[in-house]
Amino acid sequence: MNRRAIFSFIGIYFFAAGAAFVFGGNDEINVTSVVDQPASYILKGESSEQVAEAVVAAGGEITHELGIIQSVAANLTESQVDELRVTRGILRIYGNAAVETAGKPNKDNGGGEDSNDSPTDLGGDVYTDYPTLVGADLLHEGGITGAGVTIAVLDTGLYGGPGLSQDAFSNDRILAAYDAVADQELIGRKTKLDSFDSDDNGHGSHVTSVAVSSKTATNGKYKGIAPGAHVVSVTAFDAQGRGSYADVIRGIGWVLANQGKHNIKVLNLSLSATPQSHYWDDPLNQAVMEAWANEIVVVASAGNSGPSAQSIGVPGNVPYVITVGAMTDNYTPADGSDDHLATFSATGPTYEGFVKPEIVAPGGHIMANMQPDSHLAATYPQFHDGNTHFSMSGTSQSAAIVSGIVALIMQAEPHLMPDQVKCKLMAAARPATNPDGTLAYSVFQQGAGLVNAYDAVYGSTYDCANRGLDVFADLWGDQHFGGRANQDANGDYYLMGLEGYLWTDGGVGTEGYLWTDGYLWTDGYLWTDGYLWTDGVGTDGYLWTDGYLWTDGYLRTDGYLWTDGYLWTDSLTETMSINTWVDPE
Repeated sequence: MNRRAIFSFIGIYFFAAGAAFVFGGNDEINVTSVVDQPASYILKGESSEQVAEAVVAAGGEITHELGIIQSVAANLTESQVDELRVTRGILRIYGNAAVETAGKPNKDNGGGEDSNDSPTDLGGDVYTDYPTLVGADLLHEGGITGAGVTIAVLDTGLYGGPGLSQDAFSNDRILAAYDAVADQELIGRKTKLDSFDSDDNGHGSHVTSVAVSSKTATNGKYKGIAPGAHVVSVTAFDAQGRGSYADVIRGIGWVLANQGKHNIKVLNLSLSATPQSHYWDDPLNQAVMEAWANEIVVVASAGNSGPSAQSIGVPGNVPYVITVGAMTDNYTPADGSDDHLATFSATGPTYEGFVKPEIVAPGGHIMANMQPDSHLAATYPQFHDGNTHFSMSGTSQSAAIVSGIVALIMQAEPHLMPDQVKCKLMAAARPATNPDGTLAYSVFQQGAGLVNAYDAVYGSTYDCANRGLDVFADLWGDQHFGGRANQDANGDYYLMGLEGYLWTDGGVGTEGYLWTDGYLWTDGYLWTDGYLWTDGVGTDGYLWTDGYLWTDGYLRTDGYLWTDGYLWTDSLTETMSINTWVDPE
C-alpha cells in the first residue's frame, strides 16, 4: 500500500538531466535563443493544476501534465517565461532540453574493428556468464526466479523476442507497454507478444534481456537474472536514443499510476546525466524520490563517465536509490583473480557528500538480446552475432543485473520496504581486497563491493541503509541531507568521523583483485548515514564550504553555480545521455 497519495499524472520517462537550466525567484537568466520563439520548459508549483492555469493564462501551450512532481511541461516564449517567473504559485522553471540515449558512435574507433569482444563466431546459442558471476544461478535451482514480481524498465522500448515475451513458465510476461513520448499505451496482457516490437534503438531490449531473459543455454542455465519476473516497458526515446526530461518524468508518473495494477516492485533506470543542481532540486530526481517513497525499489546506473571522482550522474546521485557501478571479468569468468573495476564506471562521492555507488555488478561485454535491425546493431555490427545477441558494456547493464536480483529478493520476501532491500544488497556484497585484506578500491569506487544474489536473498541484515534520511521531508522541502564524504586541503576524499577511508582521485587499476566476503566494514556501514543539510555547515560542526575545500564552495569549473541562483546552463544546447557507448572491457 502506498504511504503517500500521488497526484493524478501522465507519466514521463526521463533519460538524463543534461541541457537544462532552472529559474527561481528573481534570478537573472542569459537566454541565447531568438526572442519570443517558443521553447520547451518544465514549470513546478504547489500543484500541477495551479501551474497549468497560470500557463494557460499566459498563453503558453501545455504539452505534459506532470502531477508526480506538481509540474507541467509547456512551450513558452521568452516573454511568457518572464511573466510566469513573477507569477504567484510558480516555484521553479526548468529548461526541457533534448537528450540522447546510448549507442552514440565512438569517434576514435567506433567500437573498434580490432576489439576482442566480437561475437560473430558465437552462432545461435550463447551462454551468458553474469547470472553465475553473481550467484543467481544457485537461486534459480532453488525455484527463486523473480516469479510474481514486475520490473518496470524505462528505456528505448522492447521487442518480444526469444526469452522476453514469455517467462520461465511459458506465460506471457509483458504486462503493459507505454509510450511516454506519444502518451499512449501500446499493449495489454491479451496482445500477441511474440511479435511485439517498440524498440528501434535496441538498448531497452538489451537491458530488459539482462534482467529477465528466460532463454536457457545448452548447459541448462538461464541467460537472465530473474527469468520468472514480469515486465512493464516504458519508451521515452526514439531510434537514435533521443528524448526529453518531460518524457522521462511522464514515464515515471505512468509507472506510479499503474503500480498496483501490475504489481510493479522494481524500476530500472539505466541512464545517467551530469548533475546540474543539488539532488533535491532536479525534477527527474524528484520523480525518482516519489517512486521510492511509494515503495518502488529504484535501481539506477552510476554512469559511464568514470573513473574521475564526483562523476556519478543523475539520478544515481539520489541518496535513497540503489546506484550501481560496473566491474568486468576480464573475459575469464571462471577466474576471479583478474576481475577489476571497469575504467568507465562512474565514481563518488556525490556533491552532497554521499558514497556512491552502493554496489557494483558485471558490466563488461555483456551478451543479451537485441534485434539485428535495431539502430545499435546496425551501428556496431561487429558486436552482434547475426542472430539474437549483442555484446555491450556499461553501467546500464550493471543496473539491469541488480534490478533482476531485486526481483529475486522480492519474490522471497514480498513485503520488504525499499530501504530494507537496499541494505540486503549492500550487506551481501563482496568488496575487492588486496592480499593483506585492505581494500583494493576505495569505497567511493566500489561501494560495498560486488553484488551477490544468493547471499542477498538469504541474508538477515535489514537496517543498514538510508539511516538518518527522510524521503518525505526531502520531497516536501522540509529537510535535505548530506553524507559523510568530504575533501581535504590536499584534494583527497575522506569520510568525516571514520578512519581508514582517505582516497586520492588517482584512477582505476586493472591488474585484478579477488572479491572477498571477509572484509569488516568500519562501524557497521556508518558511511551510509545521512545528515541534515544546512547551507554550509553539516551536523556535529562539520564545515562544508569554509572548513574544507569542497569543490571551491560548490562552484563548478564548467560554469555551474551551486550556491545560489539555480542556474543550470547558459543555454539549452547541452546534450546528455544515459548510457553513452564505451569500448568493451
